[in-house]
Amino acid sequence: MELTTASAPGKVILFGEHAVVSGACALGAAVDLRVSARIEDLPGRLEISAPDLRMTLEGIAIDTLSAAVLAEGVRERASYATRYVSAVLKEFGARDLRVTLESEIPPASGLGSSASVVVATLGALSRHLALDLSIDEIAKEAFRMEKSVQGGLGSPMDTALAAFGGYQIVEGSARSIDLPQIRLVVGFTGRSHDTRAEVEKVQRLRAGYPQVVDPIFRAMGEISRLAPDRIREGRLQELGVLFDVNHGLLEAIGVGTRELSELVYASRGAGRAFGAKLTGAGGGGCMIALPRTDPEDTLRVMTAIAQARGFPFSTVTGCQGLRLEGPGGEI
Repeated sequence: MELTTASAPGKVILFGEHAVVSGACALGAAVDLRVSARIEDLPGRLEISAPDLRMTLEGIAIDTLSAAVLAEGVRERASYATRYVSAVLKEFGARDLRVTLESEIPPASGLGSSASVVVATLGALSRHLALDLSIDEIAKEAFRMEKSVQGGLGSPMDTALAAFGGYQIVEGSARSIDLPQIRLVVGFTGRSHDTRAEVEKVQRLRAGYPQVVDPIFRAMGEISRLAPDRIREGRLQELGVLFDVNHGLLEAIGVGTRELSELVYASRGAGRAFGAKLTGAGGGGCMIALPRTDPEDTLRVMTAIAQARGFPFSTVTGCQGLRLEGPGGEI
């Protein structure tokens, strides 16, 4: 039985979330948490299994024409989780396959799990069906599909980072930027968020108060332009200041939560981080902290987050993008 596996990284938005939806500059980075998609032949059936996405979908059959789940008694949440994979399979008329997803990324946490799922599935399917899609084509198709599933909302940043890795700066379109890796601590609140709902909430605020929100977005854009030099030159204390300012701006537009703020302030206080902010759409999900340079400082930040009832993990930015696992080489 032929087997093909591809994986794609998660991401963090370092600066500019929400502002990027309205055309301001934003900066994101791929991180060393990955989603893998394994595709194998399954004559006469089409199945999706996602044992690591905090739900069991093994053995679920779907109709690629309608993306409908055919198995009886499947919960709505499980059906929702198949939509990104279904979009890929439907696009290419794929049949007689089993797709198995394995993820190191908490779902609905702001770390780009949906983009990673789409990119990894596209990469594996391209190799399995000999579609010969280039990495550029995969990034373009992944963005289109993710945006379609999310009802027309979204930025190209997530899918670009999942496909290309490294860092991406987005201002209208995404482009790679060469920067060194940095270590971050991610704190997960344990509370999922709804990206679409948060984006719509901020856009409603902007529509009602453009004279207030537009300057906030411009300030976030300027932070995103200042940050690359701080990363490139290792000026981490200054970078931490930008983290703190950007977090304050995100609080101002209403996407912070008590849980996120507790983790942010724990990181800055007991964790002695250079800076900390929420990452992603807000309303739940994750925050990121920039620890000081000693390895013990990373542990100190992680301990502070855990004591604040968060779930911490250490990660590195600027990591490799889409890759094929096992024999066959890179895409």
